[in-house]
Amino acid sequence: MNAAKTTKSLMWICLVAISLLSLFPFYIMIVMGTHYNEDLFKGIPILPGNYFADNLKTVMSADFMGVYLNSLIVSVVSVVLATLTSTLIGYALAKFEFRGRKALQTFVILTMMVPTQVGLIGYIIEMRNLGVGNTLWPVILVWAAFPFGAFFMVQFIRDSIPNDLLECARIDGCSEPGIFARIVLPIMKPGLATLATLVFLWSWNNYLLPLVTINKSEWYTLPIFISNLGIVHRTDYAARMLALSLTTVPVLILFILGSKTFMKGLTAGAVKG
Repeated sequence: MNAAKTTKSLMWICLVAISLLSLFPFYIMIVMGTHYNEDLFKGIPILPGNYFADNLKTVMSADFMGVYLNSLIVSVVSVVLATLTSTLIGYALAKFEFRGRKALQTFVILTMMVPTQVGLIGYIIEMRNLGVGNTLWPVILVWAAFPFGAFFMVQFIRDSIPNDLLECARIDGCSEPGIFARIVLPIMKPGLATLATLVFLWSWNNYLLPLVTINKSEWYTLPIFISNLGIVHRTDYAARMLALSLTTVPVLILFILGSKTFMKGLTAGAVKG
């Protein structure tokens, strides 16, 4: 009994130590945002400084709230678009038999293997031809064709939704849209939450695509805004750290509120029977 208690205590000590090590970089980031910029080159600060108000004024004076709103719009619309298309594609490939189904599945997997940078130039030219260049639309529309999301939903639906349940609904006279809305979607909540969380995180932190598609500061997203924060002859790293700390707030809230559902979505289908 004592050995079991000792083992449990050691396990908790290890978990606490690992958690503190994981959170330490976030703490340092927050602390660095409270110091004067030149003081950061003297060493890593451990205790908070007294320049928080000045750094906050620097961040807010650069239209931080407008950029914050741009990033929120991009991430929220991207989540809706990616989950909608991925769910429909995943449901069709997982539960319907039609000609070309295997070829389409292979195509989805192959597109996951192609680096994003390969098609970047063609995508930029396409957006300019559509007349939406240098706006938020190129950063959003890229999520309309999300290979990983389609692949993830195929696997989730295939393992989580039995065919017998769908057949019973059809026998009872339920239409295909009704089956999808009343039966499939409620079961898919963990998968949808997981995919939505990942898309929000990736779109929120996306740097390359906004960098090459947006030239107007009014349409900047947070990663581009933070990389340009400062004045002509001085890079304000302390203000950047404070801005980075503020940008992590939505992601932390998202994970805190949806952590249980997120883990259920990741582990769904891992155990059968």
